[in-house]
Amino acid sequence: MPDGKRLAYVEVNPGTANDLWTVPLETDSAGLRAGKPEVFLDTPSDERDPSFSPDGRWLAYSSNESGTLQVFVRAFPDTGGKWQISNSGGVYPVWARNERELFFETLDQRIMVSAYRVKGDSFVAEKPRIWSEKRLAGVASAVSNFDLAPDGKRVATLVEVEEPEKKTENQVIFLQNFFDEVRRRAPTSK
Repeated sequence: MPDGKRLAYVEVNPGTANDLWTVPLETDSAGLRAGKPEVFLDTPSDERDPSFSPDGRWLAYSSNESGTLQVFVRAFPDTGGKWQISNSGGVYPVWARNERELFFETLDQRIMVSAYRVKGDSFVAEKPRIWSEKRLAGVASAVSNFDLAPDGKRVATLVEVEEPEKKTENQVIFLQNFFDEVRRRAPTSK
């Protein structure tokens, strides 16, 4: 959960494929401690990719209960209601932190977004729309290839090279201790 008091995870079960569980977390002087795990969704289908909404009231996840992996949302704790968000396959749901939008990846590696609103105890999602025409790079099937910036307006991802015949060089620079480096390069005068 966004408040750090509960973690959602996937348990691999040979009898029921992947199931969704949650565990309460506590922090004290001894550090982080996990409480007793609780089953959230245990069916014969494959459930995976759990993601809590920013307010902690909803859990988005992927399931193959229809024969194809799709994104669903359920209330947390589960009250029995279920809402299908994707309509042509979906995995890796990610909630926008400051807006009412739910992002996910399609099975053909595109980012989709669905605006939503909450009406009482119901989750009302709009028809998903393509967020970007660019395809994500095909990486391991068990790993998400995108994440949202906290403002929900930018996405960090790997994308396919548009012109595979051209050699491209990618470079990432991480600068640690930024202000120490600024002071070293531009000492203050006295």
